[in-house]
Amino acid sequence: MKIKAGIIGGAGYTAGELIRILLHHKEVFINFIYSTSNSGNKVSAIHQDLVGDTDLVFTSEVNLKVDVLFLCLGHGNSKAFLEEFSFSLTTKIIDLSTDFRLKKDVYFQGREFVYGLPELQKEKIKQAKAIANPGCFATALQLGILPLAANGLLKDDVHVHAVTGASGAGTSLSKTTHFTWRDNNFSTYKPFHHQHLEEIHQSVKQLQQVFTKEINFIPARGNFSRGIYATIYTKFLGSLEEAVKLYRHFYKDAVFTFISNEELHLKQVVNTSKCLIHLHRHDNKLLITCCIDNLLKGASGQAVQNMNLMFGFEETEGLKLKATYF
Repeated sequence: MKIKAGIIGGAGYTAGELIRILLHHKEVFINFIYSTSNSGNKVSAIHQDLVGDTDLVFTSEVNLKVDVLFLCLGHGNSKAFLEEFSFSLTTKIIDLSTDFRLKKDVYFQGREFVYGLPELQKEKIKQAKAIANPGCFATALQLGILPLAANGLLKDDVHVHAVTGASGAGTSLSKTTHFTWRDNNFSTYKPFHHQHLEEIHQSVKQLQQVFTKEINFIPARGNFSRGIYATIYTKFLGSLEEAVKLYRHFYKDAVFTFISNEELHLKQVVNTSKCLIHLHRHDNKLLITCCIDNLLKGASGQAVQNMNLMFGFEETEGLKLKATYF
């Protein structure tokens, strides 16, 4: 029997990706998609790639008896929603916002929200009743540096430059999301104090307790729709071969994270749940290049990967998607 899933906040980009995945997931039935602003409208009227795939309609009603609940709400709204609607502890919750990612926020209404980065703590996710899905930049950057932290090798400052596509800003319009602003344009934002840094530091210290150096993160906006391309460098005294060996060992059980011998580009990961990593050594520095799709491995694909682990499904179920390479 398929499990019943509910989706809260169904009109955004991450919800659209989540719906598309779950419609083709052999173990899941979408019970309802909640959106007060679109109640009564066809889901395919908003997520137009789903025309012909579903006749589901948005609703303003909430079924409190679903098996799994996905919260695709704006940051700060998940707690408010769960305070208004009381779900029993038998309903597993996966939150895609920032509300429960930090240790000070993980306990809420009798639940412990486990940080949902499978490459970091897969076994704990399997036992979890609630998941705090990582941020998109946080996913890419952590996958780039956690193998070093796990071996106590983050000895100096970490320098990061990472570019995200326009979908990373969500569907709400602002000055920097209009086509005329984004097209043929490039800019940085929130240098050194992006909100994802806290969860990155938290995971690093989970593996390397003594880490007192800086993570100098410069996020940037690219003039493309989706994907994150991150370059990271830090001091490293070993050889390139040693670095590749420790990265391959760290990700030996990871179903979506791969170490490539070739230089990377975004088309390798867009529309997939893959994370690709490439290593390059220059003098005493290790350059780590990391690519993900911000809406899949950085959000909805990772949420489904976590759901699969929580319910004992095949970890890759519903997520073996092909990249649109051309």
